[in-house]
Amino acid sequence: MITQQALSNHLATLLSVNDFNDYCPNGLQIEGKSDIHKIATAVTASKAAIDAATAWGADALIVHHGFFWRNEPQPLVGNKGARIRCAMKADLNIFAYHLPLDAHPTLGNNAQLAQLLDIEDDGADSKRIWRTGQLAAPMLLDGFIERIRRNLRREPQVLFGSAKEVKRIAWCTGAAQSYFAQAIDAGVDVFITGEVSESCYHLAQESGVHYIAAGHHATERYGVQALGQLLATTYQLEHQYIELPNPV
Repeated sequence: MITQQALSNHLATLLSVNDFNDYCPNGLQIEGKSDIHKIATAVTASKAAIDAATAWGADALIVHHGFFWRNEPQPLVGNKGARIRCAMKADLNIFAYHLPLDAHPTLGNNAQLAQLLDIEDDGADSKRIWRTGQLAAPMLLDGFIERIRRNLRREPQVLFGSAKEVKRIAWCTGAAQSYFAQAIDAGVDVFITGEVSESCYHLAQESGVHYIAAGHHATERYGVQALGQLLATTYQLEHQYIELPNPV
C-alpha cells in the first residue's frame, strides 16, 4: 500500500516532472481515496478506461493522456465532464504524465519502443524529446517494417524514401511529425512516430528518408505498463494494464 500523497511525490521525482514545460499538468489530476492498493494503467483517460479501472476495483488510474490540455475549453461539461464525474463518483485517483513519460530514459515511451524494436539509443542530446540510434546491423527495409508490424501488432503506414537497407533510426512516439525535418538533418535512414501529416510525404520523397507512422496509441502503450509494473514491485501493489485498442 502507498498513500496518494506519497505516490504523487514519488512519481514527481521519478519522472522529473519539474523539468518539463508541458501542454498539460503532470501529476495528480483527479483526487480520490487516500490509500492506494490497486493501480490500473492505460494510455488515455477515456470513459472506457475509467469504467474498466473502476470495475476492477482500482484505487488509482495512471495514464499518458489525461485532462486539462492547454487551450481546451475549461468547463467540466460534455464528454470531459462525464469522464470526471465517473472518476469522482468512484473515488478514483487519476494521475497523468505526458512529456515526462515520453522522455524517461528507461520507463519512457521512447525508451520502451526502442527496446521493443531492438534500437540502441546513441545518447545524443539527452534533453531532446525525439531520439536517434541504430540497429545492431543493417536490415532490409521490408524486414524492419515486419519487425514493427509484429511487435506493435498493427499495420504501419510507410512513406517510402530511397534506401533499401536501414540502420540509423530516429523515433518519437505519439504525434511527432514536426520533428521529421530535424531527423532528416541528423542523417537517419528512417523516422518512426505515431501519426503522419500530408507534408511528410513530400519530405520523404525529396530526402530519401523513410517515414513510418506506426500508430499514436500503438507506440505509446509501453511507458505506462513499465511504470505500473515498477510501482507494483516497489510498493507491493496490484497492477493491471487496460488495453483499449485505438486505430489512430
